[in-house]
Amino acid sequence: MKIVICGISGFVGSGLNNFFQARGDEVVSLSVRSDVSVESIAKRVDGADVLFNLSGANILGRWSKSYKKMLRQSRLETTSKLVDAMAFCEKVPHVMLNASAVGVYDAYHQHDEFSRDFGEDFLATLVLDWEKEALRAVSPTTRVCLMRFGVVYASGGGAMVKMLPPFKMGFGGKMGDGFQMISWIHLQDLIRAAAFLIDHNEISGVVNLTSPEPINNLEQTKAMGRILHRPTFFDLPAWLVKLAFGEGSTVMLDSKEVYPRVLQEHGFEFLYPTFDSAMEQIVHAQD
Repeated sequence: MKIVICGISGFVGSGLNNFFQARGDEVVSLSVRSDVSVESIAKRVDGADVLFNLSGANILGRWSKSYKKMLRQSRLETTSKLVDAMAFCEKVPHVMLNASAVGVYDAYHQHDEFSRDFGEDFLATLVLDWEKEALRAVSPTTRVCLMRFGVVYASGGGAMVKMLPPFKMGFGGKMGDGFQMISWIHLQDLIRAAAFLIDHNEISGVVNLTSPEPINNLEQTKAMGRILHRPTFFDLPAWLVKLAFGEGSTVMLDSKEVYPRVLQEHGFEFLYPTFDSAMEQIVHAQD
């Protein structure tokens, strides 16, 4: 297959690139900048079987007015250009896999793909606007999957790069009250799930890419301490997280209890369904 990846240099994009190249697929890197024309984008997308849209600045940060603008532009404008470019293709991709986030859901309910209990904050609005833009690509010849990622864990990248060092030094601890639910996924399962979506033509629309077993922050902290054989007494109070990240602290402090109903109902099997299994693999990979 010919697979075009927009956002190939990122953590998830790099993993997908390695996986599909090892499988023997043709992988094409696509960069969508403000000075790149829709027509030139179309030339690289034309004839592709699959289009991945992983565009977007890192959501973790202090959400100043300018940073919020960048978060929206890096997602909405890039996605808009990609969809517009498809109109110039003689052969459009069979499937567009668009990155999204579980940040769309509120903090008060359990969620699967059929939940309509969305948040009312900046992130939820951003996700809904982003997905709306991606859905313009839907046609009789192109299906769109909106991949709502949980927190992605793996060795050598993603959230673990920031989480592991303090825990290894014995400075780990819960964040806030520790009761916030974390919906997460191991990178290997995310990549396998993406390949699963490509192969299953009957799946379209929202798909939660999360482990079937979300975990609260306190239990996650205990598991990391147990597996790393380190104490976990250095708690990070909510007020300090809010002081450092402002409105952006919601990413770390808000509860997200999300389940991958669509993947499971279609027979997808996770390699790392529990946080303990994922953490054991990550620690072993670093030994």
